[in-house]
Amino acid sequence: MSDTPHGPHHVRRGEIVDFQTYDDDRAATRTEVMALKRPRRIHVGEHLTFLFENHDTIRYQIQEMVRVERIVREASIQQELDTYNELLGGPGQLGCALLIEIEDEAKRRPLLEAWMGLQERLYAVTADGDRGYAGFDPAQVGRGRLSSVQYLTFTLPSPPVSIGCDFPGLEAEVALDEEQRAALAADLASTRG
Repeated sequence: MSDTPHGPHHVRRGEIVDFQTYDDDRAATRTEVMALKRPRRIHVGEHLTFLFENHDTIRYQIQEMVRVERIVREASIQQELDTYNELLGGPGQLGCALLIEIEDEAKRRPLLEAWMGLQERLYAVTADGDRGYAGFDPAQVGRGRLSSVQYLTFTLPSPPVSIGCDFPGLEAEVALDEEQRAALAADLASTRG
């Protein structure tokens, strides 16, 4: 068990408090984190929502898991840290969850089957025009269809100015607004220490 994270932006064991102590300030923490999440939620086209994570949003998720599951064993807390820190990626990477939103339940399965390979066609564009495609864990892709939630990392030399998809039939690119650009620039800078 180690208190040393994989990157400077990862959550350390010493930052996680017991669930009773966390409950004392939970409402205020939740309000702060929801404000942090707003500029990190990016919609691309009709079906794709990128939820970028950072140190504080991941720390919140770990604390919530510790609270809900009433986790007290050190090994279990470390397992949560390892699992959630992995979502942040490493130095020079932005981590996010991609939600593939298909409202019509009858269309969901056929579309997730038709969109196999989508995870390879998601990208971030930097100010100088470089396009970095998302990295993903192949284990997230089921047999013959995508999962509606994908965990991605973007390895970028500089902050993104737009997020897009060039999968046939889902082509879209969204320019980030100032608040989104600033949030993701700060997150990327934090990965480098």
